[in-house]
Amino acid sequence: MTGHKAAIYSLAHGPASGTFFSGAGDGWIASWNIDTPEKGALVASTESNIFSILPLSNQQTIVAGNMDGGLHWLDPENPTQTKNIAHHKKGTFSLLQIDDNLYSGGGQDLLTRWDIANAKSVESLRISGKSIRCLTYDPDEPALIAGCSDGAIHFIDPKAMSEFRVIPNADQRSVFSLAFTICGRYLVSGGRDARLRIWDKENGYELIHTIPAHWFTINSVAVHPSLPLFATGSRDKTVKIWSSETFDLLKVLNASSHKGHRNSVNALLWLSEHILLSAADDRTIIAWSFEADSISHI
Repeated sequence: MTGHKAAIYSLAHGPASGTFFSGAGDGWIASWNIDTPEKGALVASTESNIFSILPLSNQQTIVAGNMDGGLHWLDPENPTQTKNIAHHKKGTFSLLQIDDNLYSGGGQDLLTRWDIANAKSVESLRISGKSIRCLTYDPDEPALIAGCSDGAIHFIDPKAMSEFRVIPNADQRSVFSLAFTICGRYLVSGGRDARLRIWDKENGYELIHTIPAHWFTINSVAVHPSLPLFATGSRDKTVKIWSSETFDLLKVLNASSHKGHRNSVNALLWLSEHILLSAADDRTIIAWSFEADSISHI
């Protein structure tokens, strides 16, 4: 899928089955339908690179984070009503919704909780001294989990907005991606040192595997919606599929063998059980048709 005029940094599910959104360095937010991939539509155009996108649940609102640290609140049906709030500095890299609150993480060490109904910031917390690059959620503790450019993983009480645990040295440089496996037991992290790390939640987030997974930065980890598999996307231009039971590498998708990306893979999204999307610096989105029976050890 083509149409963006710059690197694509973010993918998110759309309102209907088979639809999704993309955000890119051209400042565009586009909508797509996998059944008509040649007919991408412009939802909104901004003046800054889009780094993150989150369609809010039960509302006709998309929130997008930009390179300058702003948050765009927009209604795709009324794009002229877009509200841009300058907040973070040096980028809004991650967005996560928990109930009626939105959480944003950005440059210069700021985690913010937003009141969705009023599109207003409620409270902010500084946790690492460095940029907050990714967010995920553990409903059991509950814990908001942040991967940061201090190389650590930080655990925050989302209601009290207070930190209660830190995993130091989770990456030699910066944690770019976090995701729980489908069973919920293991937290997978990836970042600038190109290694996957597997943390066992049931044993106090003990490190159980360190895998030299890619040649360069791991930009995205995406867990399959129903099977014990996950995908990783990297600056080394590849997408890789892994078992979340054995953590073995199952398949490599690249330019030479699979007509894959020719530049850094920045974002992944399981659009369905059978379709994996990848977006890259080469300004393209690729849809990979996936059948579990075709995946085997390489």
